[in-house]
Amino acid sequence: MGRTIPSFRIATVVEEKEWKSFRNSLDKSDRKIFDQMFSVAHMYNSASSYTTKPVRIQPILMSIIFHHYKQLVKLSKEIKESKGSSSSLTSVSEISLPKG
Repeated sequence: MGRTIPSFRIATVVEEKEWKSFRNSLDKSDRKIFDQMFSVAHMYNSASSYTTKPVRIQPILMSIIFHHYKQLVKLSKEIKESKGSSSSLTSVSEISLPKG
């Protein structure tokens, strides 16, 4: 992305504008959360620019999912540490994922 293809940062802004009618139909508190989601996507614009996905929303959604997964792992570790090593709580990293 560069001179002939808009940067992913610009593509993210364009995608966000395309979701404006959806955003406007949300309650005020939900709009704030929606805006925060796109802020998360902006954090990963650099990584998203390396994807070869023709649909702009795919790397944006992956950025949001990735960030939330990171938060989930962090919270899981914090809970496990606060409960001690004898905790029966399963951390996110201990959950068996389907092999594919």
